[in-house]
Amino acid sequence: MKNFFNNRLTDIKESYNELVHKVSWPTSSELANSTIVVMVASIIAALVIWVIDLCINEVMHAVYNAAAV
Repeated sequence: MKNFFNNRLTDIKESYNELVHKVSWPTSSELANSTIVVMVASIIAALVIWVIDLCINEVMHAVYNAAAV
């Protein structure tokens, strides 16, 4: 059991060392640009889904109205 906890502690130390010394973090301007790209892509995806939903809604109304006649 002691070996299990020593291994976990070693894993945590190695992870911390990697995050602090080996990871290249983005600059604030890179982060801002990436955020804008994600926001624009999300808005475009939402608009595409909205248009598809409108089209499906119209088709379903046409089908139900034709079936009711």
